[in-house]
Amino acid sequence: MSANAGGLTKTAPPPLTVVKAKQSLGGRLVSGVSGGLVRVFLIVVGLFWLVPTIGLLLSSLRPPQELAASGWWEVFSKPSQLTFESYDKLLSNPDITDSILNTVLITVPATVLVVVIGSLAGYAFAWMEFPGRDWWFLGVVGLLVVPVQVALIPIAELFGNIGIFGSLTGVILFHVGFGLPFAVFLLRNFFAEIPRELLEAARLDGAGELRLFLRVVMPLGGPAIAALGIFQFLWVWNDMLVALIFTDSGSQPITVALQTQVRQFGNNIDVLAPGAFISMVIPLVVFFAFQRQFVSGVMAGAVK
Repeated sequence: MSANAGGLTKTAPPPLTVVKAKQSLGGRLVSGVSGGLVRVFLIVVGLFWLVPTIGLLLSSLRPPQELAASGWWEVFSKPSQLTFESYDKLLSNPDITDSILNTVLITVPATVLVVVIGSLAGYAFAWMEFPGRDWWFLGVVGLLVVPVQVALIPIAELFGNIGIFGSLTGVILFHVGFGLPFAVFLLRNFFAEIPRELLEAARLDGAGELRLFLRVVMPLGGPAIAALGIFQFLWVWNDMLVALIFTDSGSQPITVALQTQVRQFGNNIDVLAPGAFISMVIPLVVFFAFQRQFVSGVMAGAVK
C-alpha cells in the first residue's frame, strides 16, 4: 500500500514472518516421550516400588502356617487366606505393644524438642546480634560432619554416670543432641531470607523478640519447620542403632523389639509381618499427611 503526499511515496513495511527453528532429531524424540510414555514409565516404577509394601501387608494378613508354606502372592488365587489373626496375636503380645508405646514416647518428644530449640536458635543466628555469632554458627555447621558412631561410647559412659542409661530420657537426649545441628542450619538459612523490612516494621509497632518470633517468623517458616519435623520424625522412628545401645528391655522401641523377635523367627513368624507393617505404615502416614509442606520446605531457598 502506498500514499502520495507532497510528492513522497510511503510504502507499508512487509508483514513479519515467524521462522521456526528446525528441531533436531533428539529434540523431537524428547518432545514425543515427555508426555504419555514418561507418565506410564513413572507409574510402573511407582508400582514396583510399592510391591514390597503390598507384599508385607498381605503377609501380615495370612495365617502363620500359610506364611511358612508359600509366598504372599498366593493370596490372589486364595483370598480366603486373609485374616486378622496375626494382628490379634500382635496386640496381645505385651513386648510389641509396649515397644510401640516406647517408640511414640521417644519420637514425639525428640521431634518436638528439636523443632522448638532449632527454631529459636535459627532465629537467633539469623536476626539477633551477639558476640561471636558467626563463629558459633560455624561450630554448629561443623557438628554436622560428626558421625553418630563416634559419640556412642562416650555418651553411654556419661549417661551411665548420671543414671539415665537404659531409660527413655537418655535416648531422647541423644536424638535431640544429634538432630539440633541440622535443625539450626536449615532453619537459620530459611529465616535469613525473610525480608528485613518486615521485621523492622513489626519492631516499630512495638513487637519484642519473642512476639516477633511467634507472630511473624514462625508462620513464615512453616514449610521449613514442617520439613524438619518430618526428617526428625522419620530418623528417630526408624532408628535402631541408638536404641539398641541406649535402651533396656523396658524401654526398647519397636525396631529393637522386632530385631529381638527375628532371633526366634520360627516361633514368631506371625508377629514379625504385622509388627513390621505397623512400624512402616506410621511414618508413611506422617509423610503423606505433610508431603506438601515437606516439598515446600525442601525447595525453600532454592530460588530467590
